[in-house]
Amino acid sequence: MIEARHLRVLRAVAATGSFSAAGRELGCTQPAVSQQMKALEASVGTPLLVRSGREMRLTQAGQALVRHAAGILAGLTAAEEEVAAIAGLRAGRVRLVSFPSGSSTLVPTALAALRAAHPGTRVSLEEAEPPESVDKLRAGDCDIALAFRYEDAPGAEEWADLVVRPLLTDRLVALLPERHPLADARSLDIGELAGEPWIAGCPRCRGQLVEVCEGAGFTPRIDFATDDYPAVAGLVGAGLGVAVLPQLAIESVRPRGARAVTLEPAVRREIVALTLPDLAQVPAVAATLEQLGRAAARGQER
Repeated sequence: MIEARHLRVLRAVAATGSFSAAGRELGCTQPAVSQQMKALEASVGTPLLVRSGREMRLTQAGQALVRHAAGILAGLTAAEEEVAAIAGLRAGRVRLVSFPSGSSTLVPTALAALRAAHPGTRVSLEEAEPPESVDKLRAGDCDIALAFRYEDAPGAEEWADLVVRPLLTDRLVALLPERHPLADARSLDIGELAGEPWIAGCPRCRGQLVEVCEGAGFTPRIDFATDDYPAVAGLVGAGLGVAVLPQLAIESVRPRGARAVTLEPAVRREIVALTLPDLAQVPAVAATLEQLGRAAARGQER
């Protein structure tokens, strides 16, 4: 194994022509230089220097090693500087995957604050709903996944292998056409909407809607289904049905021609940021998680 410190000594010896001069250049003693050269020759298994009286010259192997040493040491220096920059948050990248309503609410605030604090850190964003986003994290295709799960839903152990950073609790609300008889109600039971046509959201939200409705004693008649929250809000605003959406989604689309009404009893989902245990120690990832947490806290204060 060739050590970088030995290569530095070899270059100094080649440049100065003697152990004593190399020692003065490196700030160490002549015996220390001699000892390190012997260690390097033992590592490579061949002589690197030919000593003749006070003169010293490189063997063919020594010349080859000196020629490569410049590139090797320059590469090590560049690597050390890059790692130091990443560790000091002067550089680095984070691959973030988020579900759409998180992308339009939590993520912009968090990334703006991250850029202001650490302008050298770069974050890429891709959208995916859980469990796809969580699968991407485990597959190494991202560093942080914003995800959610509904309260009391089975499978609480599904994130047991991940670092879970709780962000906020997001409550579901009913979205009704503004001319609907219940649009001005302060709150309503979902059973009061049993006879309505429904507009459903993403597959996971759709499954939760059916479960909540069946718990209230009816099966919703789903006329439209779309993953696009603005489309859901537009369909409701046009009077084509009712929907249940997370509060975070309502904030992200600001629906026209529709009103949000609180549901009782409350149905909530937990919004979290997920990462792998080793990634949680990476400074840029840790800083991004911190800013996501702050963005969520600011959002709840409003």
